[in-house]
Amino acid sequence: MRVITPQELLRRALDEPESPAGAMRVTEFLTAIPAIGEGKRDRILRELHISPVKRLGGLGTRQRDALRRFLDARWPELEPRAGRSRLIVLAGPTAVGKGTVAAYIKEHHPEIHLSVSATTRKPRPGEVDGEHYFFVDDEEFDRMIAQGELLEYATVHNASRYGTPRAPIEKALGEGRTVLLEIDLQGARQVRAADPSATLVFLLPPSWDELVQRLVGRGTEDGPERARRLRTAKTELAAQGEFDYRVVNDDVARAAEEVARLAR
Repeated sequence: MRVITPQELLRRALDEPESPAGAMRVTEFLTAIPAIGEGKRDRILRELHISPVKRLGGLGTRQRDALRRFLDARWPELEPRAGRSRLIVLAGPTAVGKGTVAAYIKEHHPEIHLSVSATTRKPRPGEVDGEHYFFVDDEEFDRMIAQGELLEYATVHNASRYGTPRAPIEKALGEGRTVLLEIDLQGARQVRAADPSATLVFLLPPSWDELVQRLVGRGTEDGPERARRLRTAKTELAAQGEFDYRVVNDDVARAAEEVARLAR
């Protein structure tokens, strides 16, 4: 089941103006889209010449067309691809909760193999080597690259390196299992290049403000590092159109089940 795109919600509102979608105010519609806060929302409404009191089902023809063009220019819709493999890639901006969603899937869907990445960063409190990550030094990471042991690898946040060991993935796929990779945007692009049949899923925050709160709340980065990661997050959010599916992480269990359905 695909997450409902903004365009799809708008179509439902226009087809049935009396439906819940049609009754939604345009202000609520815009702020429900990740990366759009109240300030940006108001600027968009002014540019599109749409009154903030308007409901989606009550938009005029010109306003409908203007809103459609705005959405299509920024969040192009993708059709599901035929012939997808059992390799699923979960990516998204920093602090969106990729690890939490992946952990939920691992606990509740043991039939799905969750890939364990290798990384050169130090373990965080509570992280276990071989379970959360394979913690290696730069020399070992270089060796894995040279020997072709990594499906993808990248330097994340201009600091530590992360990579996906190839052997466990090939073994699980060979056994007919679905494999879930929880990686960053750079890695997702490498997997798509190496295996065009892989299914790419982009995990979105409910809103930009919520993403900021999550990053600040986890307390694992200092102020300058948080600011740098948020700048990176804006770039990452802009790449969501490259993915096959988009899932909003407004509730961990719901988002995890949405991702798990793609394995069926």
